[in-house]
Parts: sequence; structure tokens; C-alpha cells
Amino acid sequence: MTFLLLFSCMFLACAEEKKQIVVATNEVTPPKEAKVVKNLINPEGKTIQERFNTPDDFVRIPLKTTDFGSYLRKLPLKPFNSKVKYFDGREKYNNNVYISVVDMEIGTRDLQQCADAVMRLRGEFLFEQKRLQDIHFNFLSDGKPRYFKKYAKGDHSYKKFRRYMNYIFAYANTASLRKELAKVEDIQNIQVGDVFIQKGNPFGHAVIVVDVAQNAQGEKIFMIAQSYMPAQETQILLNNQNKTISPWYKAKKGTLRTPEWTFDSSDLRRFKE
Repeated sequence: MTFLLLFSCMFLACAEEKKQIVVATNEVTPPKEAKVVKNLINPEGKTIQERFNTPDDFVRIPLKTTDFGSYLRKLPLKPFNSKVKYFDGREKYNNNVYISVVDMEIGTRDLQQCADAVMRLRGEFLFEQKRLQDIHFNFLSDGKPRYFKKYAKGDHSYKKFRRYMNYIFAYANTASLRKELAKVEDIQNIQVGDVFIQKGNPFGHAVIVVDVAQNAQGEKIFMIAQSYMPAQETQILLNNQNKTISPWYKAKKGTLRTPEWTFDSSDLRRFKE
């Protein structure tokens, strides 16, 4: 009787030990179906295209080197974790608003705010492409364009261009820019360089699309940048509504919630070529 009891205990103990070994083995063996999620951030990247990867199954939409979108993708970025600075040198507290800062001076006056930053990027692109005759923006007061070439009076230097842009910033805003841009009827047609813009009363806001990617099913995602009030450096925005793909946003009809403003898909506009 004693022998049988002792044998039973030894058998159960061995069975328990074997069970523990099996469990331990299962814990350290990863499932074959495990999928590695791509890291969306490359801190060492020096441009938008280099710093931000696309989510799995998405690829950037091809662009010509002379496209506005190509210029935006190659915008230089400050070192990762840099803070946005206001025109007077003060730092903007991040508070989950932005992920990177565009490396571009904004002057020392409270001029380059939201719509101004959009116009600045458009103007910089056209100046770089030597399309000087195409550099023009409308005034709010009369809705008429002011042309860089007329303002420059033969001086087509970059210094003169910057003076022209400050001149524009002082007399144009979200209302004048929204009226100047062409409406994009379907957000599924979104392109790099498009603008979400509201004229507001008394204040509006504008953000610019700095990248677009697409998957095999035709679904699109995009990335946006903004300046704000007071005048501050242009920043790449986080997507706090969908952190798994942030800083990318899904292109879909309806509400677009950004960290500091809420738009609708019907607010999408485009520069006329």
C-alpha cells in the first residue's frame, strides 16, 4: 500500500514537472504567424521623406521631381525632439501637438502664422523652380493678386523674395487664401500640397498636406504641417486620434481632428497650377 502511494506521488510529480516544461517552452516560442510592425519614425532622417516611414502595406504616391509635392517631401527638418520656436525665440510647449519641426527661418515679426506658412512654402517652391511669374497671392482687401515680379522691380534676389512674402503676410489671411484656392470635391483625390483651410470668424486656420501614401486597395493616408498663432515655426502634426499610424491620417469623408483644430473633409483646397 505504501509502495503504491509512493509510486503514485512520483508519477504525478513527474507529470506536473513535464507539464511545466511544456508551458515554459510555449512561452518562449513565438507564433509563426507573428507580424513585425514597421517603425514609422526614423529619428536620424533629415527630411520628411527620410524621417517618416509609411505604415505596412502603404507606399508613397510617385511624384515628378518638379512637383510641389516633391519639394514638400524634401523639406529639411530640425534634429528629432527639437522644440518649435515662436518668432520672438520663445519655445512652444509640445503638449502632444507635433512630432518634428521644419528647419526654415520665420523672421522676427509676428507675421508667419497658419495661412502665411502655407503661402511661404508655395512661394519657396516656385522661387526654387525659377517660376517667378507664378509667384502671386491675393490681398484680403480687394481679392486681387500681388505679383512678385512687379513688387521686385527687377531685383529677383532671395532677400527681395523674403521681403515680398512679409508684404503678403501683412495683407492676406485664411479668408483670402481659401477663396484663391480650388475646391477638391473628393478627399480620395487628395494630393501632396493640398490645404485644409477654414476662414473662420474672426479667426480661421490652415494646414498643408506634406505627404500622401496609398495601399493596394486604393486607400490613402496623408501627413500635415502647420504654423499657428503667434507666428511660429512650421511643425509636422501628430495624429492623436489614431496613434497606431501617427503622424499619418486616413483620407476619409467627414471630420478631421488635428491637435489644435477641427476641419471637415470639405475644407480641402488646392493651388491652381
